Amino acid sequence: MNPAAILARIDAALARRRPHEAAWNDAYDHVLPGPAARATLYDATAADAAEQLAASLLAELTPPWSRWFGLAPSEDIADSPEGQATAFALEGTARVLQRELDRSNFAIEMHQAFLDLVITGTGVILVEEAPLGEASALRFTAIPMLSAVLEEGPSGRLTTVFRETRATAEEVLKRFPFAEMPTAIAQDLTTRHRLVEAVWPDPHGTKYAAILATGAEAPILLAEGGFAESPFIAFRWLKAPGEVYGRGPVIKALPDIRTANRVVELVLKNASIACTGIWQAEDDGVLNPATVELKPGAIIPKAPGSAGLTPLQAPGSFDVSQLILTDLRARIRTALLADRLSTPRDARMTATEVIERSAETARLLGATYGRLQTELLTPLIGRCLSLLARRGEVPPLLLDNHGVRLMYESPLARVQGRADAANTLLFLEAVNKLGAAAAQQIDTIAATRWLARTLGAPAEILAPIPQE
Repeated sequence: MNPAAILARIDAALARRRPHEAAWNDAYDHVLPGPAARATLYDATAADAAEQLAASLLAELTPPWSRWFGLAPSEDIADSPEGQATAFALEGTARVLQRELDRSNFAIEMHQAFLDLVITGTGVILVEEAPLGEASALRFTAIPMLSAVLEEGPSGRLTTVFRETRATAEEVLKRFPFAEMPTAIAQDLTTRHRLVEAVWPDPHGTKYAAILATGAEAPILLAEGGFAESPFIAFRWLKAPGEVYGRGPVIKALPDIRTANRVVELVLKNASIACTGIWQAEDDGVLNPATVELKPGAIIPKAPGSAGLTPLQAPGSFDVSQLILTDLRARIRTALLADRLSTPRDARMTATEVIERSAETARLLGATYGRLQTELLTPLIGRCLSLLARRGEVPPLLLDNHGVRLMYESPLARVQGRADAANTLLFLEAVNKLGAAAAQQIDTIAATRWLARTLGAPAEILAPIPQE
């Protein structure tokens, strides 16, 4: 494992990422400004809508303190005594994983990763094993996109992840206590060095390396190893053909966000002019504009016969700005799905309207949800199960293999299940109307078990399947 070759690889990936950085920084300045923001924020429509979208993604895909996934036997053995026994065992495994997620910092870090996803179109989350003695065996860290460098694998997924940070020798040794470095560098407690962590796929799993670049000397290999599942999980909102990094809704709405911010700035300047006015005065030797104070009750001297201080008429009205601003704000909220994912506020909405609203949301997020399911949810569950199996808390499992299926039970995933169940119930109702002869063609036990699987019902509520 050559540290110099890994640094050369990340430098090449950084060059490919650089064209995206200007748009990312601009998006952060207008939606999530920090202390060093380069732009002054006047309109908070985009910031509010982006935060709502990130919170809605958390609630719709990975709701905290709620089961949003399930483990079930494969369909070929689901309706057999062996499948039912497997279902009971997998239900216990799912409960253990849910308990560990609830006790960890998953909800906090996942929300931050969703913010990056909404703003830049790409998010990265690190899944690690927590030290012994903590409340949960899992620890999550949302990796800022400005410190993550990504490469796309042959499968189209982001399988290679580089994380670049700056750290002192003391911080490096605290994280890598068994690392060997020159004495001069180890004793320097002030200089911050370039720390690079790399994860890339390998035929036998996932390779890992941590490298310290000190500048003058050769790069130092701090640690190396491998994982069964990659600890860095990178996911995208959508991507264009040929691109590595994703495109988020904020990037799409950035022209409208910039324009709305500029319009509000001009409105405030126009309001300031309307409040204080623009004045002109004759140079009569008596009036000194530098000493004039425009306040109630002020007496301004002027020479006899002179006009004194007179207001200057504004050249036009800026009322059209309100029409432009209303249209811009509406487009921003639509682009960031604030009017789609928010809770309905009309108390007169019927249950059918609520269901149709959920179905429309599922259609709008269909492509994005499919990508997040492939790039985020499946690898996330696989990595968590791998860590828990390493601790001995759950048996080793291979998802979508050896008879185990991963099922998604989040609110957004249940929309399609409810639609399938509704169609089946409509069919059963129509068959019952045809008479007893038609009803005899229905296997009610099989229909009940199918509905239980489709609606995500727990295995405990079903009666045991008799042994043949």
